[in-house]
Parts: sequence; C-alpha cells; structure tokens
Amino acid sequence: MQICGRVVARINGRRVEHGLPGRQGRQLFVYLVVQRLRPSTRDALIEAVWPDEVPRAADIALSSLLSKLRAAIGSTFIEGKSELRLVLPARGFVDLEAARDSVHRAESAVALREWARAWGPARVALHTANRGFLEGQSAPWIDEIRRELGEIQHRALECVASAGLGLGGPELASVERSARALIAGWPYRESGYRFLIEALSRSGNTAEALLVYESLRVLLHEDLGAAPSPETQALHRSLLVSS
Repeated sequence: MQICGRVVARINGRRVEHGLPGRQGRQLFVYLVVQRLRPSTRDALIEAVWPDEVPRAADIALSSLLSKLRAAIGSTFIEGKSELRLVLPARGFVDLEAARDSVHRAESAVALREWARAWGPARVALHTANRGFLEGQSAPWIDEIRRELGEIQHRALECVASAGLGLGGPELASVERSARALIAGWPYRESGYRFLIEALSRSGNTAEALLVYESLRVLLHEDLGAAPSPETQALHRSLLVSS
C-alpha cells in the first residue's frame, strides 16, 4: 500500500486503486489503511469521510460506499459491521508504517554513530515523507498525518545530515542539501544551521559558514528577541578560532 503521494494499492498481486469509488471512496480506503491495526466505529468512518457536512442518512451513504469499496478490493479484506477493520494479507506493506520504522532505525544508528547503517533508512523515510498525503483533500485526521509526515521529514533530514557528516568526503554535498532543506522548512530550529555551518566549514568555505551563523543570529534577534543556543554559539566560536 502506497498512501503517501499517489495512492497505489496492490492486494494479492492485483492493483485495485483504479477501482476505488471516487474521491470519498479513496479517502475511506486510506483511512482504513491508516487505522488497520484497530477497528473503527461507523461514526468514526462517517466523520473521516464527511468531516465538514454529514449527509442525510449518513449511515446509508456509508453502507453504499463500503459496498463499493468491498467490490473494488475484495469483500474479505474489510471485516466487521458495527466496527470495521481493513485486514491485509500476511506481511502486508504500508509505506507510512515503513517510514515510521525507517526513521526510528536511522535515529538509532545515528545515536550509535553507525553512519553507513543510518543512510538507507533515513533516505527511505525522507522519500516517503516528501510525497505528501492526500493532496487536495481535507479532514482533521488527514491534517494529523500531514503533521506526522512533516516531523518524519525533519527527523530524516537530520539523520541524512548527521550520517553525511560522519561519512564525510563526497557526502558533504548531501549534508548541505539536507541542511538547506531544514532551514527552509523549519527556519527557527537551529539544527539545519549547525549542519550547514559544519558542511561549509569542512568544505573550506569558512566565510560562508560565518555568514550562515550571522543570518541565524539576526533572524532570532529580530523575530524573537533571542540569541542562538549555547551549542550553536560554541560552533561559531570554533569557526572564529580556526579562521
């Protein structure tokens, strides 16, 4: 199951996403995938599909949508009546679940300074998070998944940058790219600036690294009346000493 970005669903070797019953059917299907480890009440399903305006005879509308969904993917894969759950074949794969696991494994490897082992899982998590989630559709549960993917993206970028610094050499370019992405997406979190300063410094661009620190200092001072953290200030002092 690929539910991040374009929805792709393969069950027992058969692609089923093209048979999903329209926009609402796709939203219901993805919700059932997200919640597949626990049953959902019919009320929860109605709220997931019609978050803003519940239709008249909502239970009948849900039953009709579920009937079409069962026809599309196979009736055996949705269990229950008052509480429903999507049941995937053994060893079923869901990209969102894989991203959660991958970023955790990457962070564990970084904590152990096992840079090469962190690289692959971090890239998997980042690639999945970058795809987004149900573009153009809106509901509280969709917003929650988007927030989670944003956090996975941030954590994965930090892991890529950490692993790149640990590996050094040609991987410094990936550190710089990840650091700039962190700064663009989370301008008030300092980790991106620190990664960029270190990458530039190791590449011999000390003056540019000092400018990155200065841009952070000015941003925090003008917007928040704050100063960079002691960790970032220590990195700045080390640059001044080395230069």
